[in-house]
Amino acid sequence: VGQEGKLGWFLPMEKYIDQKAYAADMPQLSSFTAGGHIVGVPFDSSYLVTTVNKPMFAKAGISAMPTTMDEYTTDLQKIKASGVSEAPLNIPFAAAEGLSTYWYQTTQAFGGSVLSAKGKPQFTSPNSGGYKAAEWMVNAIKTGLVPAGNINVSDSQGQQTLMAKGIVASTFGDYAGNVGSLYDVPDTSSVVGSVSYIPTPGVSGLAANVSNPDGIGIPKTAKNPAAAAKFIEWFTSAQNQADFAGASGAAKVMPGYFLPSRLSGLAKLTSAGGLTDGAELTALLKTSKPVFPQGAPVWYPQFSNSVYTNLHAAATGTMTVDAAMKAIAATAKSLSSQ
Repeated sequence: VGQEGKLGWFLPMEKYIDQKAYAADMPQLSSFTAGGHIVGVPFDSSYLVTTVNKPMFAKAGISAMPTTMDEYTTDLQKIKASGVSEAPLNIPFAAAEGLSTYWYQTTQAFGGSVLSAKGKPQFTSPNSGGYKAAEWMVNAIKTGLVPAGNINVSDSQGQQTLMAKGIVASTFGDYAGNVGSLYDVPDTSSVVGSVSYIPTPGVSGLAANVSNPDGIGIPKTAKNPAAAAKFIEWFTSAQNQADFAGASGAAKVMPGYFLPSRLSGLAKLTSAGGLTDGAELTALLKTSKPVFPQGAPVWYPQFSNSVYTNLHAAATGTMTVDAAMKAIAATAKSLSSQ
């Protein structure tokens, strides 16, 4: 979004849509705002959530789900100590994008932000949310809360081979929709009916959920912007979104489609019985917010590479968390000053 906004590839959507109406029904619309203009609208909703295997928590004597990071960590330690799971937490430490997004979610949970509006790092202080998030993640694998093999496990691998097989009890930064599309599917899971979403724990209470939806906009080269806007209105309608996600059967499903970006679309999908834990997902969507409120910087790919490369190195023990944070910050400072 940052790159598209800066380069001016897309027309400002606020000229073609009812911005207030869209914002009220699409909590993630702000993800596509750059330079004060809406460069697109979300046609699906993708956001990070916390999933737990409740029977595994119960076996460890845990009945109330955690609402703070301290409670969450203590519960994981109980699960490990009780022998329910040797290493109960899934964190994808492979040097890949999934590690970056997991850190963004954990940073938000610790009350921090990643970059300022001008692209400056907000995680260099040991008291910052980003620094604490990195410490928490690295400490989790060093103390055995995370399987040692996760050092080379990607996000999807961890979800499919650990969470879906009951080897771990929780994924802090999981993907919305995974309960219905993965964990409750007998062909891919041995924990059907056991995994649930919980409101994301934070420092002193519940935290927001990091959003990363896909969007659609009107290219500046469009010959008929008004017609394009009408198409987008139809394409992103509540009924179409619900149908893309399976509300009206397989014939109307869009392969690879996540969840509706409209609250009204989620409501239609839930009422049609096509969304597991629909009420919970709707509540989590309402509290989702972008990692970069001003839009991702044009140099985001290089920044993310630095994030996951250095966090991976810290997890392997080849560098300290402090060194990793300084290296990532140096990358951000260099890129933002260009």
